[in-house]
Amino acid sequence: MGQKVNPVGFRTGIMIGWKSRWYASKREFGELLVEDQRIRKFIKDKYRYAGLPKIEIERTRDEVKVVLFAARPGIIIGRKGQEVERLQAELQELVGRRINIKIEEIARPEIQAQLVAEDIAEQLAKRASFRRTMKRAMEQTMEAGAKGIKIQLAGRLGGSEMARREKQIAGSIPLSTLRAKIDYGFTEAKTAQGHIGVQVWVNQGTYEDDSHGADAQEGQAPKKPKRTFKR
Repeated sequence: MGQKVNPVGFRTGIMIGWKSRWYASKREFGELLVEDQRIRKFIKDKYRYAGLPKIEIERTRDEVKVVLFAARPGIIIGRKGQEVERLQAELQELVGRRINIKIEEIARPEIQAQLVAEDIAEQLAKRASFRRTMKRAMEQTMEAGAKGIKIQLAGRLGGSEMARREKQIAGSIPLSTLRAKIDYGFTEAKTAQGHIGVQVWVNQGTYEDDSHGADAQEGQAPKKPKRTFKR
């Protein structure tokens, strides 16, 4: 076994921001962390077919702001926004705080690693061939404009007696390059023979953040010419 690092956690605080943005004292921190997890689990279970790769939570003293990134926002919004109001009321009842929901649509769901993993898991649960499923998912992701993709399945693949791992890679996946925009997704496919773990890494390109470099160059003091001393 190698030392494997979650690509999202590896880049958090350096290239990407946190999914939960709030501050709390030591006494309240644990309680609010569990509350965040309950909110995420409730929304994911309720709208599993809406395509929710990411849920961000911000807290103020008065309310909790929940930002949903959805591939199919129409499922969450409902007719005339009735579904959003119902979700807001259910979350307020769940946590006992005022909830403010914001929904953002994902432009290219095919390159979102979590959505790719969930789609593969759904196909495996329907007893589809795992190799064909992996190949189709990789082709769709690469056609959507991804620079690379890696898929790894682990479990009793094809209903075999012994669990094993299968891995397929297309394009480039530079996991150690912080500048590379590597998205990571994990889920489990519930099959009759047992659970199959589905891991997906997608290279979405690079983080276009040249501002820091420009500022650093501007901020440098002008170099003085070296003085020459005569003997």
